Amino acid sequence: MKPLIAGLAMAACVWSTAHAGTVGGAASDELPGALANTLSDTEAAFQQHCAVCHGADRLGGMGPALLPESLERLKPDALRDVLRHGRAATQMPGFAGQLPEATLDQIATWLRTALAQAPHWEAADIRASRVVYHAPGSLPDKPVFRADPSNLFLVVESGTHHLSVLDGDKLEPIYRFQTRFALHGGPKFSRDGRYVYVASRDGWISKYDLWNLTLVAEIRAGLNTRNVAVSDDGKWVLAGNTLPQTMVLLRADDLSLARVYPVTGANGKASRVSAVYDAAPRSSFIAALRDIPEVWEIPYATLEPRVIALDEVLDDFFFDQPYRHILGASRGGAGQVIDLDAGRKVADLALSGMPHLGSGITWQRDGRDVMASPNLKQGALSVIDMQTWQTVATIATNGPGFFLRSHEATPYAWTDAMMSPRRDTLQIIDKQTLKVVGSVTPSAGRTAAHVEFTRDGHYALVSLMEDKGAIVVYDAATLQEIKRLPMDKPVGKYNVFNKTTRSSGTSH
Repeated sequence: MKPLIAGLAMAACVWSTAHAGTVGGAASDELPGALANTLSDTEAAFQQHCAVCHGADRLGGMGPALLPESLERLKPDALRDVLRHGRAATQMPGFAGQLPEATLDQIATWLRTALAQAPHWEAADIRASRVVYHAPGSLPDKPVFRADPSNLFLVVESGTHHLSVLDGDKLEPIYRFQTRFALHGGPKFSRDGRYVYVASRDGWISKYDLWNLTLVAEIRAGLNTRNVAVSDDGKWVLAGNTLPQTMVLLRADDLSLARVYPVTGANGKASRVSAVYDAAPRSSFIAALRDIPEVWEIPYATLEPRVIALDEVLDDFFFDQPYRHILGASRGGAGQVIDLDAGRKVADLALSGMPHLGSGITWQRDGRDVMASPNLKQGALSVIDMQTWQTVATIATNGPGFFLRSHEATPYAWTDAMMSPRRDTLQIIDKQTLKVVGSVTPSAGRTAAHVEFTRDGHYALVSLMEDKGAIVVYDAATLQEIKRLPMDKPVGKYNVFNKTTRSSGTSH
């Protein structure tokens, strides 16, 4: 067994042994009679066939948690297919032929129902889950490869739950990690690009050493986690959870627990966390909250939350480059500008549909900073003047999209229409004229999205987000395809230099 795989298995087994219920921790094919009599046929089938890996309480073990929050992006037919046929390259078996079709359908439906009692995940549980594979300072301070470590790409392959490391100069893979189930929120890098931190939907925070191409530590911060942020001073990692409704502060060197923040508003209402961000110019973290009209700022110096009251709940954020202003949107599409220094709203944004501000970018146009954002409900990009906060243009696109990307060295912005029938085509927009000047279709009928540029902006890498998909490399000036790198559902890719320098053409 490879060291990495052995480590992942060990971490899963440690957690499963420590936290699984009596049934979940047993390998028996039979349930005790008293317990069997208290369960429905569906629950009994789960306990007999699934609990040993996924936990008697569905909170996870060797396998991932099976909760509605964990499965929200898995379509019903896809979940039924996994139950019947298993998952390739994993220990998940298929149960077609072992269990009746009706029982498998009932299990699929039951897994999407909430637990009868809200589960708890306390500080003691977090601490007990931590596994350190390499102690801080125990690995060489030199890359084990010859590629430029600042021009690496990290590709999230969601099909088989892997991270692939690409050489951004040769545009070739150099390594591949197995990961936890369903990474979410994008990898976050230390300032020097050596370490990367990722969060899985079921709460696992993993730290990798990219220079040594190895997993160094893991901890389970929650039961359903949105994302992580890494402090610019390299000391802290903050995880935002939707289950339980907490934020968890970890020490970046070994992922040990520093603090758990219950997320409760001034009115006493608890809230899920939409996302956490590192505001490096402010030396603080920022938290967007899903259920209460507040935004929290946590300075590195004090680690005590500063609460800013809002007019309404904002759960999608964009920051200007100095991180003084938040551009926020509500689920209904209304937008506003929050001045973090003043601690209050300073402007409204004229936005319609459901703008995806988290994927917005900025650039200079006619001597002024502008910001543009895709829209999840409309085929349009909104372009906003960052001084007046007025919408200066609305660019029609092929359909609702999710990502907008650019680079300081290219005159173009690339946008997808992945929420529409035209999901296979990306449009290229001139950042000065605001006109669509070209398009690329990597594979007809197959979803193409999430562009990321090489460090110098010369090449644009596009994700063909399908099983047996690919990273498709384009010349960013001529729009000609250069090569394809086969990948298994590559949902995103992240360039170390662009992320660590906070390029204005990508999300942070």
